[in-house]
Amino acid sequence: MNSEPEPPTWTRDGNTLRRTVTAPDFPTAIGIVTAVAVEAERMNHHPDIDIRWRTVHFALTTHDTGGLTDMDYQLAGHIDRIVAEQGGS
Repeated sequence: MNSEPEPPTWTRDGNTLRRTVTAPDFPTAIGIVTAVAVEAERMNHHPDIDIRWRTVHFALTTHDTGGLTDMDYQLAGHIDRIVAEQGGS
């Protein structure tokens, strides 16, 4: 388990970190999801992702420990970087 404060772009909902991202358009939203998928696969730590047009919802938790771990915070940082690089907010 991890007691780190949530990153400023994320909110904590119980044992889950959540962030909603708005992309400039649908192709950019898909690009963000694709880049996150590649990073998540590299880390072997996969977020829940819901995409609606240009809005992407991310939820991070470590299911096998039933809470938040360092992996969730690391992936949150990677997602923040990806979103910034691709022009999301």
